[in-house]
Amino acid sequence: MTAINRSFFTSALISAVLVGLATFTYLPATLNGLIAPNADILAEAGDINPRVLTFGAVLIGIALAAAIQVLTGFFTEVGRRPVNDVSASSQTGAATVILAGISVGFESAVYSAILIASAVFGAFLLGGGSIVLSLFAIAIAGTGLLTTVGVIVAMDTFGPISDNAQGIAEMSGDVKGDGAKILTSLDAVGNTTKAITKGIAIATAVLAATALFGAFTDAIKIAVKDAVAAGTEVAPQFQGVLDVADPRNLVGLIIGAAVVFLFSGLAINAVSRAAGAVVMEVRNQFKLHPGIMNGTQKPEYGRVVDICTRDSLRELVTPGILAVMAPIAVGFGLGVGALGAYLAGAIGTGTLMAVFLSNSGGAWDNAKKMVEDGNYGGKGSEAHAATIIGDTVGDPFKDTAGPAINPLIKVMNLVGLLITPAIVGFALPTQSSVSTIIALVATAFIVAALIRNRRQSTSIEY
Repeated sequence: MTAINRSFFTSALISAVLVGLATFTYLPATLNGLIAPNADILAEAGDINPRVLTFGAVLIGIALAAAIQVLTGFFTEVGRRPVNDVSASSQTGAATVILAGISVGFESAVYSAILIASAVFGAFLLGGGSIVLSLFAIAIAGTGLLTTVGVIVAMDTFGPISDNAQGIAEMSGDVKGDGAKILTSLDAVGNTTKAITKGIAIATAVLAATALFGAFTDAIKIAVKDAVAAGTEVAPQFQGVLDVADPRNLVGLIIGAAVVFLFSGLAINAVSRAAGAVVMEVRNQFKLHPGIMNGTQKPEYGRVVDICTRDSLRELVTPGILAVMAPIAVGFGLGVGALGAYLAGAIGTGTLMAVFLSNSGGAWDNAKKMVEDGNYGGKGSEAHAATIIGDTVGDPFKDTAGPAINPLIKVMNLVGLLITPAIVGFALPTQSSVSTIIALVATAFIVAALIRNRRQSTSIEY
């Protein structure tokens, strides 16, 4: 990891210098120097320097990426205390491995959330009291976080390449000794780099969602202007204000948080069912073709590939319907204020859940690598069997449910932004019956999808 960290920080430093040069070269020193500046923004912002605002926001984004790199590395890297603890817990069985990994994930999620929240608030302060400039700074911070995108993509690609290389070498049986140890070490590093890039991805999702949240409130105000005459008094929710004392908003917040849990459960259950089907298929092939083990018969690889492909596409339907229909049901059923609270709940809970799933999975995987390196009995020991179970649990955590929360947050925010004018348009002229019908239809879609998900075949023959 030392070389990878060095390359990342070097890239971050170069990015900061180049952005600084571009900012102070092309941006004016005052807002008045911009082309056609908005008078309201000028009045709110005062004497804010656009150069300082932009460059400061980019630096916040770069600093956030660097902080996530260091923090995630600490919780998932081989040789660090958290992974050492998970590996040591294998001496007492699989249950303690699971518990240790879960505790690592929970703790790391808290610190990551604090980092992301600090970056959002720091960028917000750069706006100097202007909501528009503050949201602009948050969006620029997200852009700054991605100035090192070349290294980030390389780190993300390194993970599966090293993982597959180690797997191929192990299955072939031709790579032994120092070569096998090097590949195992590279695989462990790949697990850490994958966890780091997933943490950065969820940070970009939160920054983008926060900026979209500002667009959401603007969409409410614009829709209200189009729906009612000027000077007409409207409820606070139609003024872009989220009143936490309104029970509907609290309900929306709770539903938004719950959707993240439901989505994660659906994703993990999908992997469980598909994996179970693969296990049953492999067992059946061993029974029907006993020569597989001694090399006289070839397995039917296509059947396993077919199960994985078919089940992955089929299991995608229910989470997709949930991501699109849940904001519609909440927005038209409870109002635009509840929809805003729903999005806030999804962003907050999604941040914690995504980091928890990603880091706990990475810790379990690297704990297994530590045992395979000869610690606590090495390969074939009871400790190794315990860490294999932990790694099996961690794979759907870090490779399926955790990364999927990133697009979930973005999709729900975009859906909320797109349906806001329609919600306001139906609510203000008191067409509540239409809103209710739309909410009921969206809810029916979700319920039907969940029922279908529970009833559909798992391809497992008991």
